[in-house]
Amino acid sequence: MGVRLADIIGALDVAYPPALAESWDSVGLVCGDPDQQIDTVTVAVDATAAVLDEMDSAGSHLLLAHHPLLLRGVDTVAASTPKGALIHRLIRSGGALFTAHTNADSASPGVSDALAESLGLTVTSVLEPQFADFDKWVVYVPTDSVEAVRGAMFEAGAGHLGAYSDCSWSVTGTGQFRPLEGSDPSIGAHGVVERVVEDRVEMVAPARLRRELFAAIHTAHPYEVPAVDVLPMAPVPSGTGLGRVGVLTEPEPLRDFVSRVRAALPETVWGTRAAGDQDALIQTVAVCGGAGDSLLGAAVKSGVDAYVTADLRHHPADEHVRTSSVALVDVAHWASEFPWCAQAARVLDNEFGEKLPTRISPVRTDPWTLGGPEKEDNA
Repeated sequence: MGVRLADIIGALDVAYPPALAESWDSVGLVCGDPDQQIDTVTVAVDATAAVLDEMDSAGSHLLLAHHPLLLRGVDTVAASTPKGALIHRLIRSGGALFTAHTNADSASPGVSDALAESLGLTVTSVLEPQFADFDKWVVYVPTDSVEAVRGAMFEAGAGHLGAYSDCSWSVTGTGQFRPLEGSDPSIGAHGVVERVVEDRVEMVAPARLRRELFAAIHTAHPYEVPAVDVLPMAPVPSGTGLGRVGVLTEPEPLRDFVSRVRAALPETVWGTRAAGDQDALIQTVAVCGGAGDSLLGAAVKSGVDAYVTADLRHHPADEHVRTSSVALVDVAHWASEFPWCAQAARVLDNEFGEKLPTRISPVRTDPWTLGGPEKEDNA
């Protein structure tokens, strides 16, 4: 029994592609050996000491967390620091830690899909679609070197289309060149026109990988100066992005919808709070797992009746209720993302089945743990 960690990472990268992560984010393997066998996986929103305490210490285990443990600049993982102690503890016990954060937020299905499902919504669209910014790469390669160049480009991140990898197209033709004095040709001689059977290799890649792809091509290509075309493509909606828009089967008053949200999500000190006309009918709803006040404008433009998210700040909420009839429903950050744990567990269950037992940590990692008593009415 057990599954190689590298194979688990492969399945998670398909479900939550690293390329979807925001530029400031830190996702992927935090600690662990890709070649080690993993006996069990625990899924949690946060990697905390309490989560490790609850996990079975027997065997080799993976903690799959949504929130990065090491997001800000880090210059030490000493065991004398809280986060360093957690990493040391994982390594000593044969454990590993993997994070899927904003890539899981934007993936389809992702964090907001899980939130929508828990509320009984049928998702109809992405609230803030991500526009894919891709290049088409065209490289001319001697036929006997095609696989080496193609492989290097795949390794650098090219050739991904949705849930498919190693995507490319090629056709064979004849290349021509004359090496001049000062050149160092791998094929041909100075001053002589050389004709070579070459393949035109095409594939797409995110525009942000240009530097990596140029380096990979120049390393793998036999020519001193490879012929490379980079053709920017028009950005298109990718079907991924932040937040979702969904519909209820039947409309219901805001007061009942708030009760629905409260019942669907785990209980927290933060609770569930709302702003809007309690009698207003709610059927079309925008949701965003995690902090979502940056999407208030998108929610209004989408024409929904209500917006469910977490961490709504006072001033953005105040400005919103002054100008819009879209109801706001605010929940705890942890609670809004907890449904993702079941979704991520299903990804691994569907891929590995009984070979890899996967469970959801019951530990509440919401940092808010105590609420004050209600004030007594002494009037």
